[in-house]
Amino acid sequence: MKLYWGKHTCAIGIHILLEEIGAPYELAEIDVKGHENTRAPFKDMNPKQKVPVLIRDDGSRLTEYATIAAWLASEHKDANLLPFENLEAQTRMYEAMDYLIGTLHALAFPRIFFPEKFAPAAKDDAAVADKVKAQGREMATKGFAILGEAFGSGPWVVGEQFTIADTAFFYAERWCAETGVTLPANLADHLARMKARPSVAKVMKAWGEA
Repeated sequence: MKLYWGKHTCAIGIHILLEEIGAPYELAEIDVKGHENTRAPFKDMNPKQKVPVLIRDDGSRLTEYATIAAWLASEHKDANLLPFENLEAQTRMYEAMDYLIGTLHALAFPRIFFPEKFAPAAKDDAAVADKVKAQGREMATKGFAILGEAFGSGPWVVGEQFTIADTAFFYAERWCAETGVTLPANLADHLARMKARPSVAKVMKAWGEA
């Protein structure tokens, strides 16, 4: 398998899952900050122009975080990354992931990182940019509060079992320190537990975030 990734992106969670399952893989870094993802040859391979992209051993391509994560967990059941025997836990896991990806990732953090996408004037007007960023921080704070209530006492998203959802929470939680978003106490504890996990520590070091 081959993972296309870029710094400061959600692809770090897929990298962690590859370490968790223990299967051989290669890495190909894409300079997202330099917009390499918008140029050939990458955009020809993935017209969505974003990472992560996973090339499977048969040469086929997978995109979208939840899809890649679910496939890896299903293909490598021995890694125990999905609550296969507990439909309620699996349902709640996907519910949390869908909200995190669809709301915090897709709507809140982009306002902080790319305010000009939501208000073109933000490109040249710092006041407009600050207003959009504030909206993003407010959305992220409210979103994490909702997720924190659903999370409960942990230690993981669905209780005692570490799943693909924990890697999704991690990639978003790690954005908080650089954006001024405060995590609920239980999610801050989750972030600390994630960083202490061997697979996460190894990946963060490879990404230069250790």
